[in-house]
Amino acid sequence: MTGLLAAVGAGAWGDAWAQRGDAAPRAVAPRAALQADEMANIEVFKRVSPSVVHITTLATERDLFSRSVQQVPRGTGTGFVWDNAGHIVTNFHVIQDGSGARVTLADQSTWPATLVGAFADRDLAVLKINAPAAKLTPIPIGLSRDLQVGQKVYAIGNPFGLDQTLTVGIVSALNREIESFNNRSIRGVIQTDAAINPGNSGGPLLDSAGRLIGVNTQIASPSGASAGIGFAIPVDEVNRIVPRLVRDGRITRPALGISAGNENLRRALRLPEGVALVQVTPGGPAARAGLQAFSRNRDGGISPGDVITAINDEPIANLDDMLTLLEKRHPGDSVSLSLWRDGRSRKQAVVLTASE
Repeated sequence: MTGLLAAVGAGAWGDAWAQRGDAAPRAVAPRAALQADEMANIEVFKRVSPSVVHITTLATERDLFSRSVQQVPRGTGTGFVWDNAGHIVTNFHVIQDGSGARVTLADQSTWPATLVGAFADRDLAVLKINAPAAKLTPIPIGLSRDLQVGQKVYAIGNPFGLDQTLTVGIVSALNREIESFNNRSIRGVIQTDAAINPGNSGGPLLDSAGRLIGVNTQIASPSGASAGIGFAIPVDEVNRIVPRLVRDGRITRPALGISAGNENLRRALRLPEGVALVQVTPGGPAARAGLQAFSRNRDGGISPGDVITAINDEPIANLDDMLTLLEKRHPGDSVSLSLWRDGRSRKQAVVLTASE
């Protein structure tokens, strides 16, 4: 015998092997009670996770041989229960280009979903499932206007398709600006270092009381994985938009009845920051209020028009600023426009109409 077997002897080796196979497990070391922050994490997850859902988007596929059409899974995301009527909130980009969707509740029951409405400008969408109210746990709604950098936040979602995952972090910045999927700016966005990965999109960002304070939407990462910078649409925006989608199926943006010039025009004519009017719709709100567009006169020169520089004394630098402010209003509302024309400033009241 050589090596270890020779050193201990055949009999001793056999005894050791037998003892090893029959050995009792080691005694468990006692531990103290869970710490307060651990208990808080557990409590938030237990309370809110029943409101969080897994969304599977579907694509239509035609069989090569039978030519039959069927829906197949296309991607996954997260959402949450808005109310007892079965409305589910998620990101627009989660359901974008899909032909259908399925929603899996926390009890693992799966329901076909229909699209109620979407607003790409804020990357929000509302689905509806016909699940019994007893299976639905609407998420508690909080506020985002009073958030502070440094306060604790939680994200619950389905990163990489893994159900019901909790991550913890803080609000790392406020009032960030990101770009939506239709190239519109989303302002007032919450930045967090809570890990948000592909599949978390559309899931809730919660405060330490377990209230919804944002909808997780994007990450800043060259690799596509969490790099400690995630973004969420603030709940105050969500609570403004979702009820309108539930009621009307779309966001009807109030309109002034104008067309705006681009940045090159503004710079070429050395105009102040704002929205330069290149067309005023006949009979529209702006026309009735006497607004005038820039135009060419008979000798080829430029006839002066109006530049909208503020709405209700809130300055605007471009068309995106103007649309963002108008989205907070309703058709029929009256707004005060600050106008600049040919070196002179004035204010003009305009009654908004519904956009077509």
